[in-house]
Amino acid sequence: MGWAASCVVVGCIAGSFMAGPVAFRWGRKGALFTCSVVFFISAVGSAVATDFTVYIIFRIIGGWAVGAACIICPMYMSEISPSAYRGRAVSCFQQSVIIGQTVIFYINFLIARGMTDAWLADMGWRVMLGSEVIPAVLFGFMLFTIPESPRYLVMKGKVEKAREVFAKISNPEHADKLVEAVQNSLVQDEANKSKKVSLMAPGMIQLVALGSFIIVAQQFSGIDVIMYYAPEILKPIAGTEGALFQTTFIGVTFIIGNIICMFLIDRVGRIPLMVWGTVGCALGMGVVGAAFYSQDPGYGALAGIVIYALSYSISWGCVSWTLLSEIFPNSIRDRAMSFAGGCKFVAGFLITMFFPILNENAFLVEKFHGAFTFWMFAILALLSVIVIKIFVPETKGVALEEMQEHMVSKLKRFSLKKA
Repeated sequence: MGWAASCVVVGCIAGSFMAGPVAFRWGRKGALFTCSVVFFISAVGSAVATDFTVYIIFRIIGGWAVGAACIICPMYMSEISPSAYRGRAVSCFQQSVIIGQTVIFYINFLIARGMTDAWLADMGWRVMLGSEVIPAVLFGFMLFTIPESPRYLVMKGKVEKAREVFAKISNPEHADKLVEAVQNSLVQDEANKSKKVSLMAPGMIQLVALGSFIIVAQQFSGIDVIMYYAPEILKPIAGTEGALFQTTFIGVTFIIGNIICMFLIDRVGRIPLMVWGTVGCALGMGVVGAAFYSQDPGYGALAGIVIYALSYSISWGCVSWTLLSEIFPNSIRDRAMSFAGGCKFVAGFLITMFFPILNENAFLVEKFHGAFTFWMFAILALLSVIVIKIFVPETKGVALEEMQEHMVSKLKRFSLKKA
């Protein structure tokens, strides 16, 4: 179970670390189209796999596309969106992911309910995996309807094309100002360093570290445990079929939370949502742990997962990707997001591999009855609140070209206070 779930994350790690160079060389659209092709190949290969090794290979290939798309999609949304609506726009990425996952949950439920155990063992999983071909093809074709990132176009010297895109999302006069702002930000970065600005340059390394923390802490809130293992967690409560249906219900909860976040993120800001949402995540994990500790989880575990899902979706689900796509200057955004995202998937891999081991450890089961790992994630979530409050500045309404100065000034103020 652990390796079957974690093998996808191996591909995610590679895809995430490679996303920045691919997006820099081929553009945001070109990189996303590559992802759609890889999604298609993975879906077909996984569905027709003749043995476990072939299955693992194609799942890893699919993971590559997941990892790359998770970096490039919010990057693109951030670069093409006006500052006033950037949070809402980037949140659409997470909403799309959750809607897709919920649809798959429901399809899997229908398949499990309507077919025999023998058919499910032989063909059911193939149908489930093969159905991924449909969104992969739709994703690829829909990319032909969107423009290239205007900030990427400026970086590549295609100023007139960038001006045309900016004019479509604002107006011609404002487009000239945006192009000039992007050019000035690139000139400033290149004046401080070589043509290719290093992630290790003074001022940059702090941003990369902060971005990596934000997205790694998302993993240590326990999301992968909920997404990958919810059916297993709920199986003792409702059986396999009921667990799949309840997982669909959890997906709907994520969607509702994302809608709430999309409404609030550009109004109340990123940090309040992160703080209160993270507290809610800790509460939800605590409730799940308490339910298992009682040795009669019942609907207490389901209630805790729902609390977690709602809290996560209004905080880590949407806001962490928004912050990651905002805090880096234009000159390093693709590479910095790629590095931070790779760190996220490394953390996710470790969690999905070791959660079953911890959860089934004889000593921990005897002492905590399955509650230990959930309480551990609750504590980690509360610790992340402290770091968010101290280090992460509010980015609501700040232009991307002004973000570096905004972020570095926050970190400098903390350093001066500490001194």
